[in-house]
Amino acid sequence: MRLKAIISYKGTSYFGYQVQDNEITIQGEIEKVLKRIFSKDITIYSSGRTDRGVHALGQVIHFDVDDDINIDKLKWSINSLLPLDIHFITLERVEEDFHARYSVKNKTYLYKLNIGEYNPIEHDLVTQDYHKYDINKILEAMKLFLGAHNFYNFCSNNEGDFKRNILDFTLNTNENYLTFSIKGNGFRRYMVRMIIGTILAYSINKISLEEIKLMLEGKGNRTRFKAPSEGLYLYKVEYGGIDND
Repeated sequence: MRLKAIISYKGTSYFGYQVQDNEITIQGEIEKVLKRIFSKDITIYSSGRTDRGVHALGQVIHFDVDDDINIDKLKWSINSLLPLDIHFITLERVEEDFHARYSVKNKTYLYKLNIGEYNPIEHDLVTQDYHKYDINKILEAMKLFLGAHNFYNFCSNNEGDFKRNILDFTLNTNENYLTFSIKGNGFRRYMVRMIIGTILAYSINKISLEEIKLMLEGKGNRTRFKAPSEGLYLYKVEYGGIDND
C-alpha cells in the first residue's frame, strides 16, 4: 500500500533533503530508519527537495509498504528512531496513483527575517539582518512577481521550463520581524531565495524596479541577489482536494 506523510524538519544539520553520497541528508535519515524497521531498502519520494539549511513545516513524502502494516504503530516507530530534528506529523494511506511530487498543485513557502536585535535562540531558524528596509518599496516590488512570468533570471537552473505562476505573495510585519509568504504552482532551485533577495535589494536601492521588470521578461542577466537559506521554510503542499492540513 502507498503511504503519504507530512513531515517537518530543521535543515541546519543536513546537506539538503535529497540523498547524496557521503553526506547526511533528510531523505537519507528517513530511508535509514525505514530500512531498520522493514529490513529492506524503501525509497521515499518527496514533493521536491529543499536545499542545505532550509527547513520544512509541511514537506510531503510517499512510500510503499506491505498491506498488513499498522499505520499508527509505524508512525510511532519511525518518530522514535528519527533524529529529533526530523518528525512525521501525519501518516496515512492514499491511492496508488498519488505521487508526492507529480500530484502537486501548489506550494507555499515562508521566509522569516529578523531586522531587529540579534536573537541567539533563533540562530539558523531566521535570517538575521540589520538593514533598514523600506516596507513600502518591498510591497511595491512584491506586486511585480504576482501572476505568470518567466523566472529564468530567478533560479540557478539552465534547462527546462522557467514559466511559473505566483498565486499569492504577502508580507507580515510584527515588531522587528518580516515574514514573507509566497504561493505558486511550482518553484525552481533557489527561486524563492532569489526573489526575496532581489526585493530586499530594491528596498535599499541596490537594484531598480525597471531592472526587475526586465528580469521577469526573461531579459538581461540573472539576479545577483539571493537571501540566505536559514530563513526559508517549505510551509504547505497542496494536491487539489488533498493537501497537508
